[in-house]
Amino acid sequence: MDLGVSSMQFGTAERGFMLSQDGPLDMRMDGGRQPEQITAADVLAHIDEGSLYKVLKFYGEEKNARLLSRALVQSRYMFQRLDTTQGLANMVSSLLEGTTRTDKLGRHAHPATKTFQALRILVNNELNELDYAMRLAHYYLRPKGVLVAISFHSLEDTIVKRHLQGVDLDHTPATIGLGLAKHRTALSTYTKDEMERITTKAWKQLTKHVVLPSEEEVTSNPRARSAKLRSALRL
Repeated sequence: MDLGVSSMQFGTAERGFMLSQDGPLDMRMDGGRQPEQITAADVLAHIDEGSLYKVLKFYGEEKNARLLSRALVQSRYMFQRLDTTQGLANMVSSLLEGTTRTDKLGRHAHPATKTFQALRILVNNELNELDYAMRLAHYYLRPKGVLVAISFHSLEDTIVKRHLQGVDLDHTPATIGLGLAKHRTALSTYTKDEMERITTKAWKQLTKHVVLPSEEEVTSNPRARSAKLRSALRL
C-alpha cells in the first residue's frame, strides 16, 4: 500500500488540492465518478464550528484549530463563500500572519498546508478507507503473505501500526463532525496491561522498527521525507 496522494491529484489545479495555483475548492479524489460526493467547499459552507475544530485539530494536527475554525465559520456571515483554493489559502494566511512554518527539510511551508490536509482527509474519508483496506488485507492474504505499507503522516501510520500489532480499533470509538468521519485510532493511548489484553497475534512484523528514508533518498526524492514503511507477515 502506497498511501501518498499522487502527483496526478496534487498537480492538477482543477482538482482543488493545490496551494500554489487557484482552482475550485473541490478535493474529491474521484469526483468525476462520484459527482454527488461533497466537496471541501460544501464542508466549509455547512459545518459547525465545533466539528470544524475537531477536523482541523485531529486530521490536520493544526495547533491554531480553534482560531481558524471560528474565523472560517464566521466568514459565512460576511457573505463570503470559500469556494476556491486561493480564497481559503489567503484567508488562513491572513489569520496566521507572522507565523513561520517549515517542513522536515527546513523549507518554507505554507500556513494553510495543515488546513488543506484536514479537509482532504475528511472529504475522501481517507482514514476509514485505510482502516477498511487493512481489514481486507488481513482477510485476503494467505498465511505467509506479506503486507507492506508506506504512510506519509502520523494518522495513517497509527492505523497501520495498530492493525499490525493486533490492537482492536473498535475499542475506542470517537466520531468527528458531519457523521462522515469515524476515525478512532489516534485519539487515545493504551497502558501496557491494556495492550496485552486486546492484542492478538495475526501478524509477524518483519522489521523491529519503522523504516525511514535515508538522507540520500530524501535528497533525490524530497517527497519521501515523511514516508514511514512497515511490513508484516500474515500468520
